[in-house]
Amino acid sequence: MSGAIDSPNLTSLPSSPEDAVLRVNELGVRFKAHSGLFGRPGEDVWAVKSLSLSLERGETLSVVGESGSGKTTLLRALLGLAAPTTGSVELWGRSVAAMSYDERLAARRRCGYMPQDPYSSLPPTLTVLGAVMEPWIIVHGAGRREEGMERARSTLSELKLPEEVWGARVRCSLSGGQRQRVAAARALILSPELLLCDEPTAMQDVSTRGEVLEVLSRRVAEGMSMILVTHDLLLARRAASRALVLRGGSAVEEGLTADMLRNPSHPYTRALLSALPRL
Repeated sequence: MSGAIDSPNLTSLPSSPEDAVLRVNELGVRFKAHSGLFGRPGEDVWAVKSLSLSLERGETLSVVGESGSGKTTLLRALLGLAAPTTGSVELWGRSVAAMSYDERLAARRRCGYMPQDPYSSLPPTLTVLGAVMEPWIIVHGAGRREEGMERARSTLSELKLPEEVWGARVRCSLSGGQRQRVAAARALILSPELLLCDEPTAMQDVSTRGEVLEVLSRRVAEGMSMILVTHDLLLARRAASRALVLRGGSAVEEGLTADMLRNPSHPYTRALLSALPRL
């Protein structure tokens, strides 16, 4: 790749600390069912229903729910990767639907996204270092390759990925937990202002889970905003002071995570809590 892809000035959208990074108003996302898994073929299925939330600079929100509750669809809709059927999403005070192609590209480049599945989302033929550098090269071009190499090395070290695997190819040389940390490094290399994480520690063991969360918390303390999707209420408490519980695409409870764990108000939240392992 000889140069960066043409794009507008990344500061062309508002970035005042007083502005909300994200506002979602009555968001709904509907799909057509193609099999009997989520409804009769051809039937409308609402993955997200009438959902509203906001996120300020330097704030973290945990989104909690079982598989199929609409968590991943919500993250994709926030970036404009899934088109809203109803409602609106605003990034830095601008409606995503009303943005031009260039404005949407600029907004996305201020965001980081960690998909749930690091097996299908990482480029299989690249080395670990090459996979982490790829977003940097796309945005800044090959002329800043050395700077990108330094950033990639620094980010991988921050995430405690062993240096001996940096030259290995992603396709066949990494465990699930290592792939997930590579995905985290790809999402963080451009220093995003908003990070969307879909089950970011699902494949980590106990020790590396804490290391990944520590890195994310440090970035939040430096001003990054984050939405972290999980099915684990204990992880939600560790990652964020505020949580939103989703069931069937709808928010059933929202509030301070600690209060929710002490005194959940909705039966579904109580059911999630009762499923946690206890000594």
